[in-house]
Amino acid sequence: MAVAFTREEDYEAQAADLPDRPISPHANLVTASGMAAIEAELAAARAAYSAAQAEGGVAADRTAMARATRDLRYWSARRGSAQLTEPEAEADTVQFGRTVEIERQDGRRQTFRIVGEDEADPAKGSVSYVSPLARALLGKHVGDVARVGDGEVELTAIR
Repeated sequence: MAVAFTREEDYEAQAADLPDRPISPHANLVTASGMAAIEAELAAARAAYSAAQAEGGVAADRTAMARATRDLRYWSARRGSAQLTEPEAEADTVQFGRTVEIERQDGRRQTFRIVGEDEADPAKGSVSYVSPLARALLGKHVGDVARVGDGEVELTAIR
């Protein structure tokens, strides 16, 4: 039985020492919706931290306190470095914050918005501005072809 308690304490100690979430070396460009999402995550992290403190802090639940502290540090840093960036009025060039449509070599059409790293979600139609696809398209115009990986894509629309 003593071994079981020792292992449980080891897991708690490991949980209490969660590594920090890595922060990207790239500029933290954000859209207005990205800034709102960071603010919401920061508020949630503050609430989780307050809840963990109210429940007795580290002595009661080391994992909850460690997670809340880690998330609070991450979202505070991301909020502090956020650079609200809106696309220029010129809509004929691919820029941060724009929605673009591409056609792949196999005929598939895809539409996505170029956003900041924290708000990127390819499954929901948004990609980070530092992704290979976005980097290949930034500065392009409708009709331009860009090399992405082993293939090419044609830019068919910018909104």
